[in-house]
Amino acid sequence: MTSSTSSTTPGGLARFNALAESAARAALHEACASTAWGRHLLAGRPYATAEDLYEASDAAMAELTADDLAEAMAGHPPIGRPKPGDPTSAREQRGMAGVSEELKAEMLELNLAYQERFGHVFLICATGRTGEQMRDAVRERIGNTPEEEREIVRTELGKINRIRLGTLVQEDR
Repeated sequence: MTSSTSSTTPGGLARFNALAESAARAALHEACASTAWGRHLLAGRPYATAEDLYEASDAAMAELTADDLAEAMAGHPPIGRPKPGDPTSAREQRGMAGVSEELKAEMLELNLAYQERFGHVFLICATGRTGEQMRDAVRERIGNTPEEEREIVRTELGKINRIRLGTLVQEDR
């Protein structure tokens, strides 16, 4: 990472680097609801490359406490129930669109059982996954210990954050 961006910094990333702190904080909050994660990424600006930004995100994810992870998860709707009017959650959960009523009902039951067991929504990087793959993942993960599940959630959040940051720094936003 360099101390300033150069004319070779991609346009979308240069735009993010140039945002006022409050606007950058809001943009990062849309990517991840963790205040600590957003603070870490803000402190690293400006980023010379998107990979530098992704690496900073990964480093911030690794440092999140259980409370920070809970704050991040609170920004995610349950699988199968994207936030109304939120194109990001609808896009990410596209694999649940058009699934059978039986699968929707099963996911609702599994989501509730998972939430009862772990105290938070089932979180998975849903981008590119089918409804059946997400159902199979929750079935498999519900047997994990809370400690195992917390680390899986950390990994899944990291994947989601990278995808969302990629969207944030696209050239033609």
